[in-house]
Amino acid sequence: MLKPGLMMDRPLLISGLLEHGAAQHATQEVVSRETHGPTVRLSIAQIARRARQLANALRGLGLQPGDAVASIAWNNHRHLEAYYAVSGSGMVMHTCNPRLHPEQLVYILNHAEDRVVLFDSTFAPLVQAIAAKCPRVLAWVCLSEREHLPDTPSPAAATPLAYEDLIAGQPDTFDWPEFDEKTGAVLCYTSGTTGHPKGVLYSHRSIVLNATTACLPDVLGLSTRESVLPVVPMFHINAWCIPYAAMVAGARIVLPGPRLDGASLYELMEAEKVTISAGVPTIWMGLLQHVEQGGLRFSTMHRTCVGGSAMPRALIEKFNEAYGVEVRHGWGMTETTAIATLSNLSAADWERPADERHAIVARQGKVVSGIEIKVVDEQGATLPRDGVSQGELMVRGQWIVERYHKADRTALVDGWFPTGDIATIAPDGVMTIRDRTKDVIKSGGEWISSIDLENAAAGHPAVAQAAVIGIKHPKWDERPLLLLVRKPGAALEKPEILAFLAERVAKWWVPEDVVFLDALPVGGTGKVQKNELRKRYGGVFSGG
Repeated sequence: MLKPGLMMDRPLLISGLLEHGAAQHATQEVVSRETHGPTVRLSIAQIARRARQLANALRGLGLQPGDAVASIAWNNHRHLEAYYAVSGSGMVMHTCNPRLHPEQLVYILNHAEDRVVLFDSTFAPLVQAIAAKCPRVLAWVCLSEREHLPDTPSPAAATPLAYEDLIAGQPDTFDWPEFDEKTGAVLCYTSGTTGHPKGVLYSHRSIVLNATTACLPDVLGLSTRESVLPVVPMFHINAWCIPYAAMVAGARIVLPGPRLDGASLYELMEAEKVTISAGVPTIWMGLLQHVEQGGLRFSTMHRTCVGGSAMPRALIEKFNEAYGVEVRHGWGMTETTAIATLSNLSAADWERPADERHAIVARQGKVVSGIEIKVVDEQGATLPRDGVSQGELMVRGQWIVERYHKADRTALVDGWFPTGDIATIAPDGVMTIRDRTKDVIKSGGEWISSIDLENAAAGHPAVAQAAVIGIKHPKWDERPLLLLVRKPGAALEKPEILAFLAERVAKWWVPEDVVFLDALPVGGTGKVQKNELRKRYGGVFSGG
């Protein structure tokens, strides 16, 4: 007969992360570049005191445990305080992506039944446009001092409150409630590229476990010696749980605010001696472009973690070889809380030639502790881990969604979450995303990976960005169409890029045509919107 363990049963709660940080790393710094310009420096102890003040203020507004509080905000210290004040007091922190269409924002605010909305003044026009359509919201709170308070959000809404006025005079002590660790803590919605966005309600348990795992040396590698800059927005999958993980590790946190261009990020990295950063590939493309144009170097940054979409191998190589920055290439999605797999180098891998090292990092890597993956065919049969057999990626684990918010039925298939990604898994457990099920191109009965083609095209020195979609073909069913953005001042034409690709991919993979664009459409999470490209260019091939 199995015997129960004889350990204390203490719930894993987000409030515990904050109080751990305040008690053990009280003087560690949180640096916040404000929406209105100045850089603010607070200690973790000060962040904790202000979070307790906010928790008292929200209770004073009449909010109860289980109520939802939304944020439409950048990465800054007030947003960080709200992360802990809301969830820690038993309410649900609902981070909203301001890059969504206003009607999508209205939908998710009403679907989540938000009672208070915290917003940065940058988004005052957006709030003004949607406030009257969100009747359940009791208060709109601008994350600022009174002097930066914008005009009334809407004729139908009350004058917004200033955050600093809201917490002023509130006690800086708060008796954090204890409850079941499976209680909902944070609500994030998918980007809604097809249909309405879907809500993913993370539990306290899932976030605490993920945050603790993220600190491991082979994941983010956070410690008190590191200064971490989450460029990935706090409205995008909780900034990959970095705001929570940093409290676990006692890492110094640098929050960039609204200025995410290459020049601003570089200046902040250098001024604040950032050692680790995290974000999507489009951010690093802009940063490297600024660094290259200015002949600059990184003096302290030694590691960047990349996810959201596949990072071109050429970019990985440039970071590592030219600038001495290690790239850790991850995969995850809203439904997986944060990074689920990560590709980095083992001690043996570091001894390999540079080309082999970059090829390893370009894959999506191995699962982090607490996660399992497999790939299945169209009938649901598990495929071998041979690095060749590709099928839909399935995932399960401690912080994987079971069902969407307010959904009537599970999102799982036989206990596994179907990701919609096409992948292979090698014998050593390394996973490689080959494509999205909706993006893979079937040509003459064979599959062409749009991701592999994009990465190959991105290796050309004149290419800034590349995207590949399938277009209908009368003979081959589908053929790849390459859409390119040239680097500033670069001269590149169709024959040159096709010849370049012909040396790097199978002949029948070479795109049928090339379209040069000034920019690729990018969605709210920094990913290229291929659905928009398909609408514009995904017709029937009319060439020879």
